[in-house]
Formats: sequence, structure tokens, C-alpha cells
Amino acid sequence: MINQLSWKVGGQQGEGIESTGEIFSIALNRLGYYLYGYRHFSSRIKGGHTNNKIRVSTKEVRSISDDLDILVAFDQETVDVNYKELHEKGVILADAKFDPKKPEDTQAALYAVPFTEMASELGTSLMKNMVAIGATSAILDLDIQVFEEVVQEIFGRKGQQVVDKNMEAIKAGYEYTKEKLAGAEPMHLEKADGQKRLFMIGNDAIAMGALAGGCRFMAAYPITPASEIMEYLIKKLPALGGTVIQTEDEIAAATMAIGANYGGVRAITASAGPGLSLKMEAIGLAGITETPIVIVDTQRGGPSTGLPTKQEQSDLMAMIYGTHGEIPKIVMAPSTVQEAFYDAAEAFNLAEEYQCPVIVLTDLQLSLGKQTVEPLKFDKVEIRRGKLKADDLPEIENKGYFKRYEVTEDGVSPRVIPGMKNGIHHVTGVEHDETGKPSESAANRIAQMDKRFRKISHLKFDTPIHKNAPHEEADLLIVGFNSTRGAIEEAMGRLEKDGLKVNHAHVRLIHPFPAEEMMQLVKSAKKVAVIENNATGQLANIMKMNVGGHEKIHKILKYDGNPFLPQEVHTKCKELF
Repeated sequence: MINQLSWKVGGQQGEGIESTGEIFSIALNRLGYYLYGYRHFSSRIKGGHTNNKIRVSTKEVRSISDDLDILVAFDQETVDVNYKELHEKGVILADAKFDPKKPEDTQAALYAVPFTEMASELGTSLMKNMVAIGATSAILDLDIQVFEEVVQEIFGRKGQQVVDKNMEAIKAGYEYTKEKLAGAEPMHLEKADGQKRLFMIGNDAIAMGALAGGCRFMAAYPITPASEIMEYLIKKLPALGGTVIQTEDEIAAATMAIGANYGGVRAITASAGPGLSLKMEAIGLAGITETPIVIVDTQRGGPSTGLPTKQEQSDLMAMIYGTHGEIPKIVMAPSTVQEAFYDAAEAFNLAEEYQCPVIVLTDLQLSLGKQTVEPLKFDKVEIRRGKLKADDLPEIENKGYFKRYEVTEDGVSPRVIPGMKNGIHHVTGVEHDETGKPSESAANRIAQMDKRFRKISHLKFDTPIHKNAPHEEADLLIVGFNSTRGAIEEAMGRLEKDGLKVNHAHVRLIHPFPAEEMMQLVKSAKKVAVIENNATGQLANIMKMNVGGHEKIHKILKYDGNPFLPQEVHTKCKELF
């Protein structure tokens, strides 16, 4: 009996690899298991190796596993590329069509199952993925009826005959593999708790959070790994009176979102690193005009086109310092799908309260990795609109202009929707006075710059650092951000078993950096390991700029396009001692 399982399916892109993993994982999620999935895919429509690794557990998991129990292979490349992850009792289920060969340096068992042949006998080779699900069920001694509801949902629109044929394919794979495994001990998964939970990617959570937070307009241009945010909102926003515009480029997307926010509509745009580079001038415009805007950056491998479908965390410096000139901005970094939902909703509040760009920074692993999520609490979401004037404005003496950029003690000026009586003012991208009229006065420049930066000095953010710090004096403080949280949490437990006292700080507010809170954690640790998916240690460098502790801080970096595994974090941290 095992309490967790690691399962991977692989083949050529376009062979139904994604749908295989989707059907398998949705069914197990509905049984009450916790899941965490990560897709490795090529940056092309069809062809190239792709795989989907899914971890199934009776307890919450936030990372893919170090090893592998079952590998489902639709071609020899899948075996050759992934077999080293299999432990000695692992199993390879391979399509007999390609005459699979087991590498000599593995003790895993290989079973050739005629996925394609059986599917063809049932009507179409396309159903070979369903045969593979049936074969997996035999290995796990899992009742194939758990897949019926999912198959009905996915194929029901094509007619009951298609549903029945797919279930027949699952049954055929199950019965063939059962017979082939006669006498072998199946991998029995401990029974799950049966609780109903969501199963979703981070991008869907961000889109849902935007809806809950009052967003009613999105302008965006498709790009991996951000496109799902736009695709989700295209389906949902019209029913709420909102709309999505697919623009001609990223520049138009940013400026349209700025225009909508200026008009009083909560608006969002989303992209990845290359798109954010194009948006930078517009982000500067939002900064100097103090127009709220929410921008999502789903980090991927760069620079340029780079590794568009692979994991990386190399946009931190760009998000903080990418605009020319200096503007206030807020950069937040959720680390789980739940946080992605709540942070996306909160981003609109912060954008309007502080009248500045708010960037929600994620990475490919968080954006596209699918995981089990506890039911979201929509009643936790509130809408705060800051100093937006909704009532009639007082008459302005001598028919003057409204002081849209009034210098205030907290740095936040009153804001109006265009067209309001007594609210007329100028809006321009050049430096301006309190009414928005262009001004090159040195005194005015200082007053407006100080005002803009004064407002984020008062920023209130619920959890700038997620802390798990059980030790007053720690041997090691591990620091990370975004999707590295799960691997760090598992590594932390292993390091504690090794006898080390370990604290963990996961940064959720990248800018303005929570220096005071981090400084206390750094001071109480002998060594600090900063875990990040980039080549230069951008978070570590930000910490050094804001906190110091240069002699304590050690960079643990990975930039090959793959996410951290718990074992990698564990091993690299141990090497520090």
C-alpha cells in the first residue's frame, strides 16, 4: 500500500498526451486525492517530445516528485528520455507498436501493451490514450468506472456512441494488462478522503481572481504561458457585461488597458517576458499619469524567444527596473494556485488605492502546472476603490481645473472618472502640475516625484513573506519565490531529519521589498540559501541590495528550463555545510 504515486505519460506532441493526463488526473482528483502536475512540451503545434508528470497523494503536495512509479510511453524516445526517473520497482507501460526496448541500466519492469492495435480494432487509433489509462488502472488495481463520468463530460457532446467506445478502450487496456500482470503485486494506493476539491492551473486561478476582483475588461495578445488567462476571460467576461480584445500587439494591449482603467473600468493585461518588454513604455505612462493597471507576467525561459515553453524566473529585475525613468509600482508573487486567485483580486484594489501599475508575477510552473486546490472563498474578496470620487464634485472657483495630481500627505491624489462635472483636468505623459498641465518647474518636478513615491511607502500588503520559521536561531534560512515553494518545503523536512535547524521564507512582495521583515530572518540564520530558476541570482541580488548579509547569502540556481525537484534543493543545501 502506498500513499503517493508518481505517474508520467509521454510521446510526440499531438498524440493526445495532454488529454491522457487530464482524464487520469481529473478522475483521481474526484476520488479525493491531492494532485500536482507539470507538463514538458515543445514550442510547436505538433511533433517533438512532450510529457505530463502527475503526482498523486493522500496529502497536499506542491511539487513534482523526484522519482517515478509508472511511465506510459507512446514511443521509444519517451523511454530513453525519462526512464532514469524510475525507481527499481517502477513500471514502464509501452505501446507494443514501436517494439519497445528497455535500457540496460534500469531495474524497472517493462510491459509492452498494444495500445494502438487495440484502439484501431475499436474503430480509431486515436483512442490509444484511453487504452493506456486502462492499463494504468490495472497496475493500480483501480476500478475503471471512476473514469466514466470524466469521459462522459469530455466526449458527451460527440454522442453516446463515442463515450461508449472510449470506455471500451479503457476496459480493453485494463483487461489485457491485468492478464499480463497475473500474479504480480499491484501498486495499491491508500484510499483518499473523498473530499471535493478544485483541480486547476494558476492561469485559471488568476482569471477567476480578476473576475472576483471586479475586472471587466482585458486587452492582450496571445503568448505562452499566459494565453489561458485571456482564453478563460473570453468565455466568462461577456456574461458579466465585460469584454476581451485580442489586440494587434502588446503595446496596444497595455495602452487599451490603461484607457479602460482611466475610464473607471477595472482592466487587466497579461503576457510573458517578451511581451512585457514591449509594454514597458506604456507602464511608464501609467506610472506618471497615476492610472491604475494590473499586469500579469508569466515568466518563461529567455532572453528573446528563448525557451518559450520551459520554466524560468528571470524577469525580476525587469519588472522592478524595466521602465525608463522612475515610477512607483507594486510587484507581487503568488506561490500557490490559491494565492494566485486571491492576489489577482487584491491587485485591483492595490492598483486603485495607490494609483500605480501592479504586476502579478508568476512563472511557467505555477501558470500551467495543474494542482489540487481547496475550495476558494469568494467572500474573502473585497473591492476597494481608493480615492476614486463617485459623488458630485464641489464647484471649482473661477472655472479652474480639478487638482487630479494634488500633492497630498499620503501621496495619493483624488481621482475622477472622465466626464464628471467639475472634474475636468489635463492628462499627459510629460511632467505636470496638480491640474495635469505640463510643467518643467524644478520645484514642481520634485514635489510630483516625491508625491508619487510617497504613496507606496505606506503600502499595506497582507503577507509580504510567507514564513515557516520554527527556530529563533537557524542553521539555514531557505528563501524562494513563486513555484519553488513546494520543492523547498519538502527539502526543508528532509534537512530537519538530517539534524539541521531550517527556516523558510517565501517572498510574496517583490517590490517594494519587505526589507525589515527579511532582515530579521537573515540575522537569525547562520547561512541563507536563495533558490531560483535563473542564471544570475536575481532575488539574491535584490536581497543584498535591500538587506545586506552578503557573506551569508548563497545562490542555488537552475536555468536549464526545468523546475527544481525536492532532492536537488536538499542536496545543494546540504553542500553548504
